[in-house]
Amino acid sequence: MKVLKFGGKSLANGEGIKSVVSILLNKIKNKEEIVVVVSARGTATEDLFELLERAKKGEGYQSAFETFKKNQLEPYPTIDFSAEFTFLEKIFEGVNLLGDYSPKIKDLVTAYGELLAGKTITALLKENKVNAQYTDSRELFKTDNVYGEATLLEDITEENTKKYFKNIDLTTTVPIVTGFVGASLEGETTSIGNNGSNYSASLIAGYLNAEELENYTIVSGIYTANPLLVSNAQKIDHLSFNEANELANLGDNVLDAKAIIPLVKKNISLRILNTFEPESQGTLINAEASSKNGIKAISVQENMALVSLEGRGLLGKVGIDARLFAALQKENISVGIISQGSSERGISFVVNGKDAHKAKDALGNEFNLDFLSNDINRISITRGVAVVSILGNSLSSFNTSYTALVNNNIKPLLINNTVTGNNVCLVIDNKELRKAVNVMHGEIFGIAKKINVAVFGVGLVGGTLIKQILESKENILKRKGIDLNVFAVANSKKVFFNADGIQGTWKQDLKENGTPYKGIDAIVKYAKDHHLGNLIAVDNSASAGMTENYIPLIESGFNLVSSNKIGNTKSLDFYNELRLALTQNRKQYLYETNVGAGLPLIDTIKLMHASGENITRIKGVFSGTLSYLFNNFSAKNVKFSEVLNEAAEQGFTEPDPREDLNGNDVGRKLLILARELDLQNEFSDVEIHNLIPEHLRDGDTASFLSKLEELDPIYQQIKDKQEPNHVLRYIGDLHGDLASDKGILEVKLVSVPSDSALGQVKGADSIFEIYTESYGDQPVVIQGAGAGANVTARGVFGDIMRLTELEL
Repeated sequence: MKVLKFGGKSLANGEGIKSVVSILLNKIKNKEEIVVVVSARGTATEDLFELLERAKKGEGYQSAFETFKKNQLEPYPTIDFSAEFTFLEKIFEGVNLLGDYSPKIKDLVTAYGELLAGKTITALLKENKVNAQYTDSRELFKTDNVYGEATLLEDITEENTKKYFKNIDLTTTVPIVTGFVGASLEGETTSIGNNGSNYSASLIAGYLNAEELENYTIVSGIYTANPLLVSNAQKIDHLSFNEANELANLGDNVLDAKAIIPLVKKNISLRILNTFEPESQGTLINAEASSKNGIKAISVQENMALVSLEGRGLLGKVGIDARLFAALQKENISVGIISQGSSERGISFVVNGKDAHKAKDALGNEFNLDFLSNDINRISITRGVAVVSILGNSLSSFNTSYTALVNNNIKPLLINNTVTGNNVCLVIDNKELRKAVNVMHGEIFGIAKKINVAVFGVGLVGGTLIKQILESKENILKRKGIDLNVFAVANSKKVFFNADGIQGTWKQDLKENGTPYKGIDAIVKYAKDHHLGNLIAVDNSASAGMTENYIPLIESGFNLVSSNKIGNTKSLDFYNELRLALTQNRKQYLYETNVGAGLPLIDTIKLMHASGENITRIKGVFSGTLSYLFNNFSAKNVKFSEVLNEAAEQGFTEPDPREDLNGNDVGRKLLILARELDLQNEFSDVEIHNLIPEHLRDGDTASFLSKLEELDPIYQQIKDKQEPNHVLRYIGDLHGDLASDKGILEVKLVSVPSDSALGQVKGADSIFEIYTESYGDQPVVIQGAGAGANVTARGVFGDIMRLTELEL
């Protein structure tokens, strides 16, 4: 025999109650012996309480009562509820006249949610030719007469229940029992508390020695976290009673600690099932241990308050704790997490939000004299907090989760380890709850770590990067458990958001559905409003203005990846301020593509410098554009202007080639490397050989392009003056005493032997020679493609992936 319990949402009008009837008919068809316990349908209990309040306040309850009656009749319009509705109407009339009601009346009225539900299910089964028997639990469950907080008289209740069911043949009859409702010995209606229907069902299962209690809800079992908070929460197939009890005590909204006790006593299994997915096996709870290490799950209690009692006079004083808890006990206030500093100057504890002021008043009364003597300084309340409990964990293994919280700018108000040492509880601001739970869930369970990316600048490099991310997304998720989620794309005019990640249609979405881009505040707000963690901002622009947003982004919880060189070549004051912000906010800033596109140059220099290697010189061909230009000009019998036009046509140059020819780009790259060696150089220290004659440096792009042939005699003369077997290269050269504050930074056109390392560069490749004390005259050489959207985007992508491996 099994006891089946159906919750209020399962019994709601529409698909819910249809599914319940279908489940019951299937059980009956399979000749299962069942007892059914029902809660009030939908929001009936809340509706009845609201009707009482309306009647009490004289707010016109009649219309709302008509709506209530209509909802109750919807599943079976011909059912006769006339007696129930007439009785309720008289109660509301009386409350309206008196302007008040007692706890006894409240128990009586709210009980009708279950009473109507029981009659409805009974009628629906009879309509399907089932011998259903309506059972008013007031005949079974006897309590004292403390209305609103009635205590069950267990011996009498057990005797009544066994006697009642002894006369029922479960092979031919299906009892439908109302949950939640009891009666005093005088016959007055009472309630047996919150989750009373679960408790009712557990008691009946225990009294009747049932095989199993099946509790039907709107979720498919117990999950590693609330699926409403964590979209990728995983269902737990099996729990022990001890584990389930821990979950229930720490706030799981499906389990009820009190309802587990009768099952433990009789070793009766509990199965949590989904009314809307009857084929699911749900979560089985029994006496068997689920694993050696226990479970890992995250439970949440929302709408709590943190109360703190503080005072210098508490130090060394005996009996403070006893007085505090005695005062709270008198007001029937339940206390959750407790924290007391080693200095004994303060005690903090968590209570239900609705009890916060009552707790403060109780402590104020108890410690009134201590206030006068200044032993107590203040009693404070922090509202809007949640308690997040991590079960099956301990402080010794909590470090990665805590680090992830801090790195996402989430600072718990209080942390506590439970007595067993296997659970950790945190008090967190409600505003950070969803983000915090998702961050910890990913760390604890090793489920896909979601990385939320905002891309600024969606031109050639930015667009290519997004294409690469979307194409690699599934493979990265499969191989590394990393879910790359591009939630925002922005250009200088518009920004497009999608919290679940942009799709291949992002260009059209940005154009048609994007909102005006007015700065980073909207992106920061969107991430906050959607509780997005593990944030990365990617700057693929060439905008000096965008770099002004770096520090605000860092302070808002974003890590940075940038192909924009300006941020690292602004004033030294900004450079140092940016690094300080990164340290203070525990954020990362990666910019490998600032020099050498996708080549691993900056990382190599960082590692060498950090290891104590004394780098004495760095020189090389820094620009892929100018590499292509002078490689071809040196190797072919062609005019300089022809090669420049060819480079422009193939997309190697900027729209205005002067941005490449003026040498500033190479100068910025050289300065970036100097600063990686802790040199204090400014951009003004870089000596740059501008390849553009002075008379061509001003004017618009079209005018310059029309005069390219004026460059031919200048560069032909330079080419002709070279020594035999030499070629032209435009290089950056960092040298001098690099152990001092400043180095010598030169950007210049040089002639080198064609068989030298620099001379052998082909196409648009870049090459870098790194000279060190250890390697002497033999430099470390890094060479490869130094330009192109694909190469640069791949380098940015690499930085993003490196960030995902760090503790974001």
